[in-house]
Amino acid sequence: MNGPLLKVENLTKHYPLGTGFLKKTIPVIRAVEDVSFSVEAGETLCIVGESGCGKSTVARLLMRLVEPTGGRVLIDGTDIAGLKKHALHAWRRRMQMVFQDPYSSLNPRLTAGQIITEPVENFERLSRKQRNALAADLLQKVGMSPEMMHRLPSELSGGQRQRLGIARALALQPSLIIADEAVSALDVSVQAQILNLLLDLQQQLGIAFVFISHDLSVVEHIGHRVAVMYLGRIVELAQCEALFAKPVHPYTEALIAAAPVPDPTRARLEAPVEGEVPSPINPPSGCAFHPRCPLAVERCRMEVPPLVPMADGRVVACHVRAPATDVPAQPAEAGDHSPDQVAQPHDPVQRYRKTQV
Repeated sequence: MNGPLLKVENLTKHYPLGTGFLKKTIPVIRAVEDVSFSVEAGETLCIVGESGCGKSTVARLLMRLVEPTGGRVLIDGTDIAGLKKHALHAWRRRMQMVFQDPYSSLNPRLTAGQIITEPVENFERLSRKQRNALAADLLQKVGMSPEMMHRLPSELSGGQRQRLGIARALALQPSLIIADEAVSALDVSVQAQILNLLLDLQQQLGIAFVFISHDLSVVEHIGHRVAVMYLGRIVELAQCEALFAKPVHPYTEALIAAAPVPDPTRARLEAPVEGEVPSPINPPSGCAFHPRCPLAVERCRMEVPPLVPMADGRVVACHVRAPATDVPAQPAEAGDHSPDQVAQPHDPVQRYRKTQV
């Protein structure tokens, strides 16, 4: 069908702190607040931000591992956020997740082959021959020997365990994989191997990724578009090259300026940010970033900035650099860009591999 594979509209998640009769007075943690974006088939959308910004909560909301407080999550036009248990079961085949920790996300009592085939057997019965053939095929796809299907997770290295987690995610032939910090627990050399594997699988199978990371160097090489989150909200969403070449939101500038640069001759942004991240229990009024923003004006303290489209196709929530017009802004759809856009879509496979020695 026409339209994006995944469309998220006004997704919100609040965690109440305690219970009681006077529920209106109970404080809540505003983990995710009014988040909207879309992902096309075969596209990689990266979500970045500081720890506690809500990016991992977004991943769990997309997978319905936690229930949303509000908003919609549409897969091919169907709102899975409102589906009941039995109706949701059929949609589980369309989306899978690769978790951050390859040590705790695998059942230590199952062999690699059992781990791979277990998701499929939740939907259909397989013979022993079918299970072995499926496990062997998927292990080869992720760069492992079929003989490893008889090994336990404790007999595998960290990189092999993460490959096994990817093979498990591929078992149901999903259209969308959500990778939550999928390489952050691995050594740098192993990270490169896993990222190249994900890029190869995307080209071969046309899988879309929602890739969550705090490592901007990884995001710059693997992403097609990037959404920057701060205190539960998206503050900037842009094509990857455009965002890194010329960030607009002051928080995006600060993130890029804080990232280490391996090339000492490369110019770096200077965007100092002072203070601490506000509490999600009692966020500041107006723009959540205004207590730390060097550009903040009085309007920033009073009004929450909407996401406003700019000439190069990105959307930005900033009263100073992207002042809102009378027309409400809508989040940019996947692939939307102006003819005047400076940065063109890039090939993340070639770009990432050029950096490898």
